[in-house]
Amino acid sequence: MRVLISVDMEGISGIVHPTETNPDRYDYERRRALMTAEANSVIAGVLDAEPAAVVWVADAHGPFRNLLPEELDRRARLVRGKPRPLGMLGGLDDRTDAVLLVGYHARAGRGPSVLAHTMNDGILDVRVAGRSLGEIGLNAAMAGHLGVPVVLLSGDDSACAELSDLVPSAVTVAVKEALGQSAAVALHPEEARERLRGAAAEAITRHTQVSPLALAGPLEVEVDLSAPSTVDLATLVPGVSRGDGGRTVAFTAADFGDAYRLVLLLAQLATIKPG
Repeated sequence: MRVLISVDMEGISGIVHPTETNPDRYDYERRRALMTAEANSVIAGVLDAEPAAVVWVADAHGPFRNLLPEELDRRARLVRGKPRPLGMLGGLDDRTDAVLLVGYHARAGRGPSVLAHTMNDGILDVRVAGRSLGEIGLNAAMAGHLGVPVVLLSGDDSACAELSDLVPSAVTVAVKEALGQSAAVALHPEEARERLRGAAAEAITRHTQVSPLALAGPLEVEVDLSAPSTVDLATLVPGVSRGDGGRTVAFTAADFGDAYRLVLLLAQLATIKPG
């Protein structure tokens, strides 16, 4: 069995503020240790259920260089650094049997939810066939495009509800209850890790009962961008046009794989400052 664990940071227990997730800020080192510990708990749970599993762990926050390699469970392989194919799902292919999303957050505009956003602050919303999708939905649908189910998600209660809306049979672990964008009631990290280990084992044991999130193409995609200058850049991409209003671009994707890759490109364009 082959498993991919994608680990973000905002949904780790105890984390509530951007200073804790930013490599340039004072509290980041402590929080990346918490992130690594939660990843290890999920690795352990996967291997409790399937001792012979091949486990890949994709560092999926910010620069994709957050997990502490020397502290990660040595039985796993670490996918690290960017840019790389499939972004947060680096290492995913059609040989993968299950995906687990750890430390994830809700989409931009959803709340109350801790550190909710979609890709970065330059993207306000992504709609695929009229449905708003954040990182949870985009990654679940990309995995589904390859026939792979997302079987587990951890994060705050809002993030868990977001996956449950899309994949009702997936296991979710709420490690904190959101009170706002930068406030939550969190489990003790050790309690969170114990729950994650058990939930990961459960998710792997019943992974064949979870259907992949499959969105058949062609797909109409709209992306609302924060900066009008990003709209100007985006319309230089063949097939991308201005949508309604000054902040929206639209395109038609042959399938979800194409849609996902173009959204990743738009997220990178949103980081470019004008001038």
